Amino acid sequence: MSPEEFRKYGRAVVDWVADYMETVEDHPVRSRVKPGEIRSMLPLAPPAEGEEFDAILRDLDDVIMPGITHWQSPNFFAYFPANVSGPSILGELVSAALGVQGMMWITSPACTELETHVLDWLVDMLGLPERFRSTTAGGGVIQDTASSATLCALLAARERATSFAANASGVDRPLVAYTSSQAHSSVEKAMMIAGVGRERLRLVDVDGSFAMRPGALDAAIRRDVDAGGTPFFVCATVGTTSSTAIDPLPEIGRICRRSRLWLHVDAAMAGTAALCPEFRWIHDGLETADSYCFNPHKWMFTNFDCDCFWVADRAELINTLSILPEYLKNEATATGAVIDYRDWHIPLGRRFRALKLWFVIRSFGVEGLRRRVREHVRLAQDFARRVAADDRFELAVAPPLSLVCFRHVAGDETTGRLMDDLNDTGRVYLTHTRLGDALYIRMSIGQANTTEDHVDRAWALIDELAPR
Repeated sequence: MSPEEFRKYGRAVVDWVADYMETVEDHPVRSRVKPGEIRSMLPLAPPAEGEEFDAILRDLDDVIMPGITHWQSPNFFAYFPANVSGPSILGELVSAALGVQGMMWITSPACTELETHVLDWLVDMLGLPERFRSTTAGGGVIQDTASSATLCALLAARERATSFAANASGVDRPLVAYTSSQAHSSVEKAMMIAGVGRERLRLVDVDGSFAMRPGALDAAIRRDVDAGGTPFFVCATVGTTSSTAIDPLPEIGRICRRSRLWLHVDAAMAGTAALCPEFRWIHDGLETADSYCFNPHKWMFTNFDCDCFWVADRAELINTLSILPEYLKNEATATGAVIDYRDWHIPLGRRFRALKLWFVIRSFGVEGLRRRVREHVRLAQDFARRVAADDRFELAVAPPLSLVCFRHVAGDETTGRLMDDLNDTGRVYLTHTRLGDALYIRMSIGQANTTEDHVDRAWALIDELAPR
């Protein structure tokens, strides 16, 4: 494709994207295709010769779009959001065009230095502890997802606990980790990948708000010590996937410090709320954490993938993950004056993710981001009040932020049927969870373009379809 052809078709693609952004609300929110239907429309063999780009764009509409669930619809209330915005799309475009392989400072200094600077900005924007700033012993890095951040934190904790023996095997006292029974499944997967073993993960009981019980954590640690184990890692959650429960960091932090355990705090969704000073209570006690992460690709309008991960002592992370073969040696690295982010995560290669984050922060501004977060929380709280006032429904908990979990009082069968009926309309998309022994519908309000009108229409549809 020549530069001139790229200009022609680049404009066509940008027009396609802009048209999609304008009309996304016209599509059924959840794809209606059946398994195998998209693949049946694709040729068995790839083309022997290149095709006209116009044909590719036609098939984008005819083949791909029917199989898209529209996460960017303002009527998407499922899971947690995976938001994009115009600035983030354009930042991703520039990143793709530059094609930077940012594994080391020398491979593109701007890739590294912008990332370090933007993550320092976010320390201020979220009111995070100073120990996470790059000017201290700590610092931040962009991972792909919170799952990778949890794995890196767990690996560093493992190495610290074993005096950097490089693995968990052969340790006289087996390693043991702890997290809430409501924590993300990525903690269990990290235990598997790290070689510690999922059977060494203790799921700690939760209280009535589904937050970790510090007393239960303390008791579990003492039991494992008495049984000859080595407690080494705790993952606390600020905003669980099922209900946005917020674990009590001050009490958990004190237990971790006393027992010399690594404390990782996963705030994948909820962390964005701390842009607003009135919501920074969610991070009370964070100063005791060894590591912390949140996902701008959820609620901060930056397209997937983009997880921000900070550590209080970067030397522990680097010593865990650093390998320097001859072909990567260079003068800048040898001086120790630069950051080589290849030492901060699992893969060697890395994309220029900081660019889209920089575009978003500069385009929205801190106040612009805060306004949108506050509005989503307001809409969720108003929706929760409607649910609480209707005797057909009950809330799981009073929602702390922008996720509302509710159920029909008639029980699981009625609740599940109501959710299916809502989704079958194509006008909204909601998902479920199980809290305690009960099925709940999750109403997640955080999509970039969701307004009060969309929430009002969703409630009207719920009111219409719910049995009386």
